[in-house]
Amino acid sequence: MTLANTFDTAATPDEQVTQPPIPRRRRNFTALKITVAIIISLVMFFPLYWMIVTAFSTRADMYAPGLHLFPRTFTFENFTAPFIKFPVGQWFSNSLVIAVLTTAITVVCNLLAGYAFAKLRFRGRNPLFLILLSTMMIPAQAIIVPQFKLSIALGLYGNIWSVILPESAVIFGVFLARQFFIAIPDELVEAARVDGAGHFRTFLSVVLPLCKPLIAVLVLLTFMGEWNAFGWPLVALSGDQNLFTLPIGLVSNLQGQYTSNYGAIMAMNLLMILPVVILFIAFQKYFVEGLSRSGIK
Repeated sequence: MTLANTFDTAATPDEQVTQPPIPRRRRNFTALKITVAIIISLVMFFPLYWMIVTAFSTRADMYAPGLHLFPRTFTFENFTAPFIKFPVGQWFSNSLVIAVLTTAITVVCNLLAGYAFAKLRFRGRNPLFLILLSTMMIPAQAIIVPQFKLSIALGLYGNIWSVILPESAVIFGVFLARQFFIAIPDELVEAARVDGAGHFRTFLSVVLPLCKPLIAVLVLLTFMGEWNAFGWPLVALSGDQNLFTLPIGLVSNLQGQYTSNYGAIMAMNLLMILPVVILFIAFQKYFVEGLSRSGIK
């Protein structure tokens, strides 16, 4: 058979196999899933939208009869008035310092402890880890009194370190780090040890560069928890208004027993969520990967 005959016998475009059309039932199911996802997204977004509407509405508009999905009169008074009447800037600074320091210390402790429980061999490793995990079942309210007495005994009461130090060893972060490190092949660690690297050098040079997704998850979860913390900071900061964090200051001054300035509360809450949103946008590339590789579904 010649080369020309070979090309003559090739299939024509009309004879080529075409992809079967997508079944109508599958198309309908896909459209249904998209519709349900859009409805759920709108339902979840509505509280945020209502917060924005309230933040830019006057008090008269909020108490006007009927449901108003848009502000009748746009105003920025709800954003400016709290800064004039209260030390909101100081509260914001206190929250930022506490959240950043606690996050930094917590991430370092969780990474080191998780690596030790995952890659080091020592007697009682598994029982000790189970004991630490069991402490997660203890409610936070049950340890407030002994934690309060301990902060007084250490001379930390009424200081921001009384908020930072007790939150600097979160067991859930240790568990998350351990699960992540278990997925790292032991051959990498053994190869570093064969080359003469110690445990700390192995952790810094071999293991830590692989931990960007884990670090992103730990930073996000820890920062968000500390930024929104209310109960223990309220107890530990001795009622000094200059030491208040943003949640404590807003609740104690903008929310009264009989009346509340909901416009100002919603405006300040919008400002409160901005750091968390910015942090999530910065680390979202690694967030899902870190959770999936840690075994958290």
